[in-house]
Amino acid sequence: MSESKDFLRTIVEKDLKSGKCKEVITRFPPEPNGFPHIGHAKSIFINFGIARDYNGHCNLRMDDTNPTKEDTRYVEALKDAVEWLGFDWGDNVFFTSDYFPKLYDYAVKLIKMGKAYVDSLTEEEIREYRGTVTQAGKRSKYAQRSIEENLDLFQKMKKGEFKDGEHVLRAKIDMSAANMKMRDPLLYRIRHVHHFRAGDEWSIYPMYDFAHCLSDYIEGISHSLCTLEFENNRDIYNWVLEELELKLPRPYQYEFARLGINYTVMSKRKLLELVESGQVNGWDDPRMPTIAGYRRRGYTPESILNFCNQIGIAKANSIVDVAQLEFCIRNDLNKKVPRVMCVLDPLKVTIENYEGFEEIDASYYPHDIPKEGSRKIPFSRDIYIERDDFMQNPPKGYFRLTPEQPVRLRHGYIITCKEVVKDASGNITEIKAQYHPESKSGSDSSGIKVKSAIQWVSAKEAKTVEVRLYDRLFKDEAPEGLEDINPDSLQVIKNALVEPAVITVRPDERFQFERQGYFYADPIDYTYEAPVFNKIVGLKDSWAKKTKASERAPKSATKPQTKKIQVDGEVAPMSEAQRTLFDKYTLELELNSEVANILARDEQLSNFYYESLALSVPDSPVNPVGLANIVTNEVARELKEKSVNALKFNPIQIGELAKMVEEETISSKIAKQVFQVMAKTGENPTQIVDACGLVQISDPSKILPIIDEIIAKNPDNVAKFKAGNTKLLGFFVGQVLKNTGGKANPKVVNELVTRKLK
Repeated sequence: MSESKDFLRTIVEKDLKSGKCKEVITRFPPEPNGFPHIGHAKSIFINFGIARDYNGHCNLRMDDTNPTKEDTRYVEALKDAVEWLGFDWGDNVFFTSDYFPKLYDYAVKLIKMGKAYVDSLTEEEIREYRGTVTQAGKRSKYAQRSIEENLDLFQKMKKGEFKDGEHVLRAKIDMSAANMKMRDPLLYRIRHVHHFRAGDEWSIYPMYDFAHCLSDYIEGISHSLCTLEFENNRDIYNWVLEELELKLPRPYQYEFARLGINYTVMSKRKLLELVESGQVNGWDDPRMPTIAGYRRRGYTPESILNFCNQIGIAKANSIVDVAQLEFCIRNDLNKKVPRVMCVLDPLKVTIENYEGFEEIDASYYPHDIPKEGSRKIPFSRDIYIERDDFMQNPPKGYFRLTPEQPVRLRHGYIITCKEVVKDASGNITEIKAQYHPESKSGSDSSGIKVKSAIQWVSAKEAKTVEVRLYDRLFKDEAPEGLEDINPDSLQVIKNALVEPAVITVRPDERFQFERQGYFYADPIDYTYEAPVFNKIVGLKDSWAKKTKASERAPKSATKPQTKKIQVDGEVAPMSEAQRTLFDKYTLELELNSEVANILARDEQLSNFYYESLALSVPDSPVNPVGLANIVTNEVARELKEKSVNALKFNPIQIGELAKMVEEETISSKIAKQVFQVMAKTGENPTQIVDACGLVQISDPSKILPIIDEIIAKNPDNVAKFKAGNTKLLGFFVGQVLKNTGGKANPKVVNELVTRKLK
């Protein structure tokens, strides 16, 4: 377990040390009304992970209190997701419906204590009586019913003597409470619906806020870990347990930020809409953010768990870039899957001076991966290459095959174009070429210089496969619904060609199709007679990157480059020294793979980082992760233009800057401004912050008046937010940060704005 602990593990350790709990017991309590998505993966990772780390256990509990939406197949999907991610609930699988008799008894006890009553207001009246954020609510006249009358009505509700919505059971708390959740919340409602486990035994079903805390208590949960939207529900959670005078120890609720990813929707309602509208092919469509979808697409459990670990456990909601998830699967597969060749858009090449047939030995793995394995690649006179690997009139910087430029066939020979064959419409149908016998890869004595290696397959031996190219399901970074669907999220290629070794796949097999991406044999549709491969994630396209870079860079900035063989889409292998550094950064300092990769490959940047880390104050060392982020972003940008000796700041000052961010003296945004001054003047960061008054504002008493002013000036946006447009939370947070010149603590602002708008 890492020495650097998140706030939840800090709480757990404190509770164990103080004796507040003797055993850590958590629970994962999903509602079985849909397939679990990537947000559930984070919750699984946290709840099962914390229980495992502290030798406790985690219960899998189905929160099946709403019979109108729940189904056995969703229960099985949830179980399957937990198991696939590598966690085990042992014998601890429960259903809230198991506790219906106990929950009913607890409700009766509250009625007898005068703490609950049967209300007969309509749903609209209940909503109207609740009041507003600034106006107290009004208690229902039915709250005056006697205990005897309430008991009689509640029993009749249980027996099914009333229609849906005719009565509800409510807690009697405080209709003027600042937390509107505490304004006599509903405890039970009538539902004449068949329950998938309880059958027709019950006509009343408990609300989440009543059932959840008591289920936790019944199971002996020590730490009830919820996402941040249940923060205000914690007051009800505690109220129920306290008013019922339940014996200690009792469970305690703690909240963490839920997972949000751009270009993705997490709402089960919206996911169900995607399925029912036919926009996707079921809950396990590889474009869906469900665990079943990621699994069918070819994601590995390790990549998803690593993603959850990288994003950490925070107290404030934020949106994670989907590219980070894609990086995690790419990083995982890069170390383990074999490289093979596939041609998606075949162009025939006839090698006129080659006769016969041979098989070329080729490794499945690049040299920087300590893994053995090879195959025989058939080579013949007739081959296919990727259509875009030949250009008759290429732009500058194009390194593949042209009429004037030879190219190497990956693992094979160098070929030269001799003739371009076209059809009547002017489309290229064939390339006639020559090969150079002395140029075979690994024993090249031809003296011919080439700048690229391309993939190919032998025409006769190649296997035809269906390839499904998946892209992001939504075209908008913050999608609302079906209107934001990406029409190009799926492209099906029926006649792609792969080398024959690919077809001898085992279950759960993944490959890197060189220069195309990572692919997975579809676990449902794949057959030997009709192979189907799903694209998991693409490779970084070095040609596209070069094109963008050339568009940005002025001509005067171009420098002569060392000529190297270029295999498009692959990064040059690390040296042994770089690999050692990479392992040190990831295993000892716990940097994420992307940051570690940057530092390990850049000796100058790595030396700067090490010096800054070594010179930090011994009794208060800087966090290596935060320091690495500043070095690989801010310092690296300066070192692109200057040498280390030309920098006006030094490693000690960068360490101080990182420490100020870590201690929340300044925000990350302010740190960038401070760095810009440091880069120009060489001043100490503390002096800059003091002189400019940039110390971060975290005091709620200073932030709340600003929030109140902004809310007062934007009544329309407030109304839209309360009507369900939660994206406007970012607008209000942004306005507060703008009004404070970026000095307000974003986490504190987020929490205060959320509380004010509820």
